[in-house]
Amino acid sequence: QVQLAESGGGLVQAGGSLRLSCAASGRTFATWHMGWFRQAPGKEREFVAAISYGGANTYYTDSVKGRFTISRDNAKNTMYLQMSSLKPEDTAVYYCAGAERFRSRWPPSRPDFGSWGQGTQVTVSS
Repeated sequence: QVQLAESGGGLVQAGGSLRLSCAASGRTFATWHMGWFRQAPGKEREFVAAISYGGANTYYTDSVKGRFTISRDNAKNTMYLQMSSLKPEDTAVYYCAGAERFRSRWPPSRPDFGSWGQGTQVTVSS
């Protein structure tokens, strides 16, 4: 298991930008596929983006393509989500999650993600 902690959330106006970070503990971060999910009030948690263990491959849900960029720095045990052109419908609690490389497919499906952070709130005002 890897312990995950998100940061960087906040309040931003529509059209603005935020960068979320996900710090991981442990020495196995570089062997985990990582992902971002979000959950808006009254809605199911949904997939946002994923990045492969080495960072070579990324995958996005259609609604954020061209606006969000997922990246990772394995030397720092940290993953990022750069969010631009934010919209009110991006308002949600954002969670980072990890999927063990050797126990999951690519891109990982929801059940593959076994470790989760506590979440960080992103609010986009209109």
